[in-house]
Amino acid sequence: MGREDKMGKVTSLDVAAKAGVSRSAVSRVFTPGASVSQSTRDKVRQAAADLGYRPNVLARSLNTGRSRIIGLVVAYLENQFYPEAIERLSKSLQAEGYHVLVFMASNDHAATQSVIDELLDYQVDAIIAASVGLSNDLTQRCEGLGIPIILFNRHQYDDRMTSVTSDNVAGGRKLAAFLVAAGHQRIAHIAGWEGASTQIDREAGFRTGLEQAGVTLYARGLGNFDFETAKAAARDMFNGPEHPDAVFVANDHMAFAVMDVLRFELGLRVPDDVSVVGYDDVTLSCWPSYDLTTVRQPANRMVAETTRALMARLAGQDEAPQRIVLDGPLMIRGSARLPKDTSS
Repeated sequence: MGREDKMGKVTSLDVAAKAGVSRSAVSRVFTPGASVSQSTRDKVRQAAADLGYRPNVLARSLNTGRSRIIGLVVAYLENQFYPEAIERLSKSLQAEGYHVLVFMASNDHAATQSVIDELLDYQVDAIIAASVGLSNDLTQRCEGLGIPIILFNRHQYDDRMTSVTSDNVAGGRKLAAFLVAAGHQRIAHIAGWEGASTQIDREAGFRTGLEQAGVTLYARGLGNFDFETAKAAARDMFNGPEHPDAVFVANDHMAFAVMDVLRFELGLRVPDDVSVVGYDDVTLSCWPSYDLTTVRQPANRMVAETTRALMARLAGQDEAPQRIVLDGPLMIRGSARLPKDTSS
């Protein structure tokens, strides 16, 4: 019969006695980032397992003033990019001794305010906002409480905020140059949510690329980064004889919807009748069903830079806010006609 059966809940003193170490050594073993030898760690972990001991992380956070929790606010998970990015972020932050608490929010400032209030109730050490806009007063409030905020895959044209994005402007230019080089004349765009910096920058780069080639945007639809809305936009844009011969869809999630409408509702061939290109390079993009030409968001580097910037802020390093922009490659597949001088 174990000590817990005789005397109640197992404590760190019990673990220390069984492992033959001090109580402070037990505390260090269960404190992320604390210095402790591997032999001590092994003895304490084995003793804890034998006794059925689990440390009270919440109680420890009250003593240290640090919860070791990062609040992650995300607008939607339908887009495959975000579950993949969240998984990478979680693993990266866990390696630093932190855990992620995910909250869903919309792009409505009042709704986001409510979510941030809840996160603050959990005593989070920092906040990562993934494709969620934050009001200036909300940002100032969090910073005033000593809670740093990092914007992931979104920026706000605000020099006070650190943000990490791919180079959406350059990506848009690459797609325009690719479609023009393939000889397309009627090039269209189906946009995402127009309040998002990702949409604004991707379209700006795309239009600039077309203008530099002397090509005018043939048509524009609005998909709002939503699957069904993108389908409706495709029906409106391609339901006629003089439809576009190429379309840049602002993310892969919507591009899949557009391709489904073109092929299965309108009977158009991709890429023979219409070239389709997207943005993100989610896992589904390379599946044979879509084989989508797209710009890859460098998610691993984006996560690494987000983690680095956040750890610097949490360590008290006086880093100036940064707008971190990372270039991503054009992934050429089978959904778009190839430029005449491209053989692979």
